[in-house]
Amino acid sequence: MASANEGIGLSSKQFIVSSLCKHLKLEPKNFLDDITQHDITTLCTNVLKGSQNEVMKWIAFVENFPVDSEACLKALNKLNDELTEKSVLLGNGMKPSAADIVVFSAIHSSVIGLSDPARHKLPHLTRWMDYIQNVEDFGESFERILLEKAKFEPPGSSSVAKVEVDSKEKKIMQGTKDSNSSEAGFNSKKSADVVKKVTGDNVATVEKKKVPEKEVGEKDKEISVSLLKIQVGLICKAWKHPSADSLLVEEIDVGEKKLRQVVSGLAKYCSPDELKNRRVALITNVKPGKLRDVMSEGLVLCASNEDHTIVEPLFPPEGAKVGECVSFSGHEGKPEDVLNPKKKQLEKITPHLFTDDKGVATFKGVPFMTSAGACTSSIPNASIK
Repeated sequence: MASANEGIGLSSKQFIVSSLCKHLKLEPKNFLDDITQHDITTLCTNVLKGSQNEVMKWIAFVENFPVDSEACLKALNKLNDELTEKSVLLGNGMKPSAADIVVFSAIHSSVIGLSDPARHKLPHLTRWMDYIQNVEDFGESFERILLEKAKFEPPGSSSVAKVEVDSKEKKIMQGTKDSNSSEAGFNSKKSADVVKKVTGDNVATVEKKKVPEKEVGEKDKEISVSLLKIQVGLICKAWKHPSADSLLVEEIDVGEKKLRQVVSGLAKYCSPDELKNRRVALITNVKPGKLRDVMSEGLVLCASNEDHTIVEPLFPPEGAKVGECVSFSGHEGKPEDVLNPKKKQLEKITPHLFTDDKGVATFKGVPFMTSAGACTSSIPNASIK
């Protein structure tokens, strides 16, 4: 298991070449025979069957990766800056390239050795490392990097504190009542007079106050995320829309007898091959309709950075069951059978969907939860639509 960084030595070369071969579905032993005779550039070029300029740039980064801690930290900071607006090192999509595998394998031991405060200063790098270790199968070659996740404070915790305070206040009031019985009797009579006055002369005023409360309750209900039926889906097939360059069509398994056909505006951000066998979170109670003459029966939820140059579907966690519904603590309720476009329910809810600074998908800060954990994205502080 990779543990300590000693430059690009023999063991590091083996990890890099083996990981790259696994990513490209090649047999590592075909490239390890002469590992002591060649540098990383030559070894990777042999695996890649030729020089690829963009990939070679990152292989050079690995070849020159420093050993001493101060220079190493500077190199990691440079990589963190490079990843500010990227999900992966090469390309505009989400699929890791050979460059991602080589760099991950080379710097893993340096990143896993960082303290928590040092990692917090490299948010884009640690987000990328976490993404690569989740989407690539490295077997047992690398120890998993455990990242500190955002703590979730359940709604209602402040209410519990308020109840405790109210309880103490009641006890104090009770003690005062016991020690001042004559004063308590006077207060009781005074209270009765006040109640009588309210229930008599001011009934109309009280009733008027109740109306706005009801209206507020109805308004909250209109934008409750519980109206949405969000399910974990598995994309079985994806292809380009026949008449729209910006659209892709997917067949998605959500645990029903028939696969759902969904049209998504993802063609600029990922290829059909990148989406195949990809888990997604999708809204399944939107009203079915045609998009450029192709029927769509759902809405794949995607995270996007501020200028919409990076867009990716949310990631349900490993272990989440296909078809299970995403839940939100404190927002229990029955989803609409079909969302009513005239009520603009979706338009009222989506402005409150976003990822936090750790990439956790949330509704007003409450995580998208499955039986296996929260849905996430490699894009922190992103809008979700």
